[in-house]
Formats: sequence, structure tokens, C-alpha cells
Amino acid sequence: MFHKILIANRGEIALRIIRACKELGIRTVAVHSTADADALHAKVADESICIGRAPSAESYLNMKAIISAAEVTDAEAIHPGYGFLAENAEFAEICQNCGLTFIGPTAENIRLMGDKIAGRQSVTKAGVPILPGTKDNVATVDEAQKIASEIGFPVIIKATAGGGGKGMKVVHSPASLPNLFATARAEARASFGNADVYIEKYCEQPRHVEVQILGDKHGNVIHLGERDCSIQRRHQKLIEEAPCPVLTPALRKELCQCAVEAARSIGYSSAGTMEFLLDKNNNYYFMEMNTRVQVEHPVTEMITGVDIIKEQIRAAYGEPLRYQQKDIKIQGHAIECRINAEDPVKFTPSPGKVEGYHPPGVLGVRIDSAIYDQYTILPHYDSMVAKLIVHADTREEAIKRMARALDEFIIGGVKTTIEFHQRIMANKDFIEGNVDTSFIERLKL
Repeated sequence: MFHKILIANRGEIALRIIRACKELGIRTVAVHSTADADALHAKVADESICIGRAPSAESYLNMKAIISAAEVTDAEAIHPGYGFLAENAEFAEICQNCGLTFIGPTAENIRLMGDKIAGRQSVTKAGVPILPGTKDNVATVDEAQKIASEIGFPVIIKATAGGGGKGMKVVHSPASLPNLFATARAEARASFGNADVYIEKYCEQPRHVEVQILGDKHGNVIHLGERDCSIQRRHQKLIEEAPCPVLTPALRKELCQCAVEAARSIGYSSAGTMEFLLDKNNNYYFMEMNTRVQVEHPVTEMITGVDIIKEQIRAAYGEPLRYQQKDIKIQGHAIECRINAEDPVKFTPSPGKVEGYHPPGVLGVRIDSAIYDQYTILPHYDSMVAKLIVHADTREEAIKRMARALDEFIIGGVKTTIEFHQRIMANKDFIEGNVDTSFIERLKL
């Protein structure tokens, strides 16, 4: 096994990886910006090293500084977590060229599935259903109008290198297409340095269902069941649960096997997620693949008992999967609420010093967070400060447990979205499972 791993990330995911490494007997190196000198991940790791100033471009996105930190600390591998460089094929290649193991899939897999058009074309060869759409990027408004008319409105414009809802616009009529097409391209260029977009049929009021995949370098691929990530605001996930409450056993088996075949067809060898849209008639369509560990991986860990980070590390080292598909048993129901340092109504950021911190506990409650009392939440990075995860025998019990845990969760000194999540847990439609990706906007929560 690896002797030492450098974690090229910050916050709760860096802390999560450090914990997994400690249990595997692996020494850890934390990197941090000047602003993150007092961050918990930097304190808990065996070693820490400053890699630049607060802006991400000068620190957590600074490939040269991260590689140098790995070299001077004699780290053998780099775990990128999620975000930052986690799905950067160039960084994966640089690690390889420098004799470092990138704890994730191959650069070829990252590049293939990072290009949404190429990814769609790849999975169709494995028999995975996709929504009608373009096979290549769309360069002009006239071309976009022609394609949209052929597909039929509404359509959705998506950045080929997209993610997180950036460069994504829903178009309901020909009149609104020119402006939205230009906006999508501008957002794509600003966010990803690539203005290319494609168009596909818009699936109205779908559920967002994703399948957790694990693969190794020996050709083994299994799934760990699915997650329902339909509670979103502006394409940003807020609440995730597992399993999906509306899937029948037969549909679950079909969807998960479809995801496994898609991953196997590209020789996938790490933790990853196949994302699908599920329409009102229970038809599912491939949307994209995330070639990294997901923010919401804990809900899957809670219902399967599988430590996804440990398995990802073992796979990167070259070990075969310790599980066969028959070993994976789904137990109970899990829900995750992403707690952000934001106004719970306006969703505007609320950085500042934490004045009082009390996380909930007791059986079936898990907190993934890197904040503490008197910690200063910085304005430079993502506003998520904690993930509150609960597990219970049934979905009904899980909702009640989450509501109770939210009531106990205290983060003083800053505004958080705890109140927002309390409203969701008390909402009749959510309790009954009547949700889709437009749930928040439709109910104006």
C-alpha cells in the first residue's frame, strides 16, 4: 500500500480523505493556501505545506505548486478529492509523468467523459439510452435554431466541458434561443475556457438519479446502488438520498446494470458516478459521468457499509476490488443535507467567524465538516461548510431523524441553510416523495 498520500484539496473532503488514509495506515500531506493556514485539514494531516495565496488559481489549482509539494514531502500519490483538479486530465497526466499515482481514473477516461458529446457517443455504443440531441458542438445561432426545430422545443443548451450548471440554458421558444445560446457560450467560456455547446431535448420535471460505480485495474466493475439528487437549485444539488424512493426492484436492477456496462465499456478503474434523468414514465436517459468521488458519496456508504474513499485508494494502488456485486446489500435509507454558509432565503454567501458550534449526534447521524468554533469561513471558496447525513430503517424514519438533527445543529455567527432544510423536511410533497429537479423553483422554497 502507499506509504504517503498528498491530498490536493481542502475542507471536508480533504479531512474525509485524511481519515480514510489514517485507517489504512497511510501518512498524509495536506496542502493549503495562506488563508487556510488554520484549516482543520492542515492541522490533522501528518504534514502540511503552503502552496500559494488565497485565490484558487494561485493555490488549489496551481499544478506546479502541488507537484512540488508532493516531491519535497516524498508523497507517492495524490488524491484530488472533488472540484479543483479532480477532473483535470492534464493534471492526471502530469502526475503520471512525474512518477506519482493519481488517485482517480486514467487521464483518457477523464478526457473522454469530460467532453459531454464524446461521453454521450461512448455510452450509446454500450447500449445506454440518451435524449435526442446533437452529435457535435453547435457553433452558430442559425444551426441551433435548425436543430431545436427538428428536436422540438423545449431544448437545453449545455457546455461540452460543463458541470455545476454552468453554461446550461433551457430554451422554450425560438424567440428566446439567440440570447440564451449566446449566454450559454459566454458562461462556458468563462467557466471552462471552452465555449463549445451542444443541444439536446429537454426532459421536463425529471428526477436526477445517479449510480455509484467502483472499478479496478483488473477489469472488475460493480455498482453500489443509486442516489436520488432531485432537490436542486439552479442545477446545484442541495439534498441527496439513497435509494431512490420511486424505483421498482426491476428498474433499479436495469438502471444499475446499465451504468456498470457503460463504465466497463471504457475500462473505468476508480470511483465514479453515472448520472441519469428519470422521466415521469420511468424512462431513463444518460446525462453525464462524473469521474471522481461525489460530494454525496456518504449516503451510499451509509446504506452499503462500503468505504468508497478506501476502495478508491486501494484501486489506485492496483489492488482488485474486495467486493463482488453479490456482496453489496442495500440496508435502510439515507439522506444528506448540504449545509452552506448562505442566507437560507436569498442564498447569498455568508462568510465570517463561527461563534458557537454544536453538531447533532446519536445513532444514525453523521457529520462531514471541517469547521469548528471560532473558525473563519472564508469568502474565497465554496460556501458548503458541512454535510449532515442520517440513516434509518425506512425513508419515513430517515426524514424524521434528519428533522431532529437539523433542530439540534448549531452554527453561530454566520447565516446557514439549516432553516431551508428544515422547511424541506416538513414539506408534504417531499415527505411523500413527489419531487423532481424543478421542486425548489416550483414551490418557491
